[in-house]
Amino acid sequence: MELKKYKRSEDYSGWYNYIVENADLAEHAAVKGCMVIKPYGFAIWEKMQQELDKRFKDTGHSNAYFPLFIPKSLFEAEEKNAEGFAKECAVVTHYRLKTDPNNKGKLIVDPDAKLTEELVVRPTSEAIIWNTYKGWIKSYRDLPILLNQWANVVRWEMRTRLFLRTTEFLWQEGHTAHATSEEAVSETKQMLEVYADFAENILAIPVIKGVKSANERFAGADDTYCIEGMMQDGKALQMGTSHFLGQNFAKAFDVKYLNKENKLEHVWATSWGVSTRLMGALIMVHSDDDGLVLPPKLAPIQVVIVPIFRSEEDLAKITETVNPIISQLKALGISVKFDNRDTQKPGFKFAEWELKGVPVRLAIGPRDIENGTIEVARRDTKEKMVVNLTDLNHKVQHLLEQIQINLYQKAIDYRAEKTSVADTWEEFCQNIEKGFVMAHWDGTPETEQEIKNKTKATIRCIPLENKLEEGKCILSGKPSNQRVVFSKAY
Repeated sequence: MELKKYKRSEDYSGWYNYIVENADLAEHAAVKGCMVIKPYGFAIWEKMQQELDKRFKDTGHSNAYFPLFIPKSLFEAEEKNAEGFAKECAVVTHYRLKTDPNNKGKLIVDPDAKLTEELVVRPTSEAIIWNTYKGWIKSYRDLPILLNQWANVVRWEMRTRLFLRTTEFLWQEGHTAHATSEEAVSETKQMLEVYADFAENILAIPVIKGVKSANERFAGADDTYCIEGMMQDGKALQMGTSHFLGQNFAKAFDVKYLNKENKLEHVWATSWGVSTRLMGALIMVHSDDDGLVLPPKLAPIQVVIVPIFRSEEDLAKITETVNPIISQLKALGISVKFDNRDTQKPGFKFAEWELKGVPVRLAIGPRDIENGTIEVARRDTKEKMVVNLTDLNHKVQHLLEQIQINLYQKAIDYRAEKTSVADTWEEFCQNIEKGFVMAHWDGTPETEQEIKNKTKATIRCIPLENKLEEGKCILSGKPSNQRVVFSKAY
């Protein structure tokens, strides 16, 4: 259960992969580039879903479901979107297999079962949804439409990594329709705030809210808003996006509504989403050389109790003491696991639950019962303490709150340490390997691309809370009125 082979500071990629696989989060599937999300990993994703779903519904959204397959003609309707995803699309051309006449044990594609129109396996759902909205929207009375769907998507990635970039992944995608540009922009910004609140208060990950440059914008959007987090190797991870689609999809699918003045207008649109790459963020921001570290608000098991016993009689006494503790903690809304396996020693259990990131571990043996105490260990700082059984409920509840706060603060401090300011190209090149660099840019796609070609760094976002300041672009020397966030990224 040790991570001796992989040190975060020495082999970040190996360290990450080891945690994903050995903390029972996910594993590679038989299909190249795909993953199997294991029960423990899926339990974390379910908690993310529950938290987000509540926020979506609190802001007036409802869940729906749209087809996995998109007729190629619909996918092509919005040209920028189609071009943006074309290289990643999987396409269905036939609907049946048959036995190979030359080899009875094999199946081949039936050439007589070719589809009259090829189907794109959804990489994103704007096309199929806006084709549907055309039949739903006739009047201003039909607006707004505020929908979200929880789904899987397929993007044929060449280089994959569990959770961060896989051929198939899980996500949610919101798709809304509005009568005015102002409403749609307000919706886009509102959902960005929902994502930022979730990231900071549930994932315990500080994020920068901003707008993407034209080069990094979602294909088919007028504006893309995003939240960017810093991982423990200094790289950025785009953790969520919210797109103002303007009237691009409404025009592509001829979605119009009759306004209050009895005039036809095209509808305004947004889309927004986060995916299972949030699992990757969770691992890379908080974990350490001993394994996963989970924020209490997302931990499937918040408290694990490990009995220290030598005989069945010892275990019976411990169980008798522990059962009321479990009931009391559960009554406080705390999830508890009593690891009373007799097939593993306490040391093995300690290492296993540490690797799985359980926030609080309790250990109790016969001597503890005599003393009316229990050992409490917190996963984030490795601190151990002895607590009176009578004080345990209050202590555990307080500890979980403190761990959540501490993880967030630790991540903020790390980001501050790894964020620098550059005024020259030399300073930029020196600092870009370390983390985020705040630097001036002349606003042109050409300069942005040249910086990327030279350093592999991209503009992660133009921060929403930017203060304007006069300066010169680090590469071209042309005037600039604000700094943007540059970083290498996943």
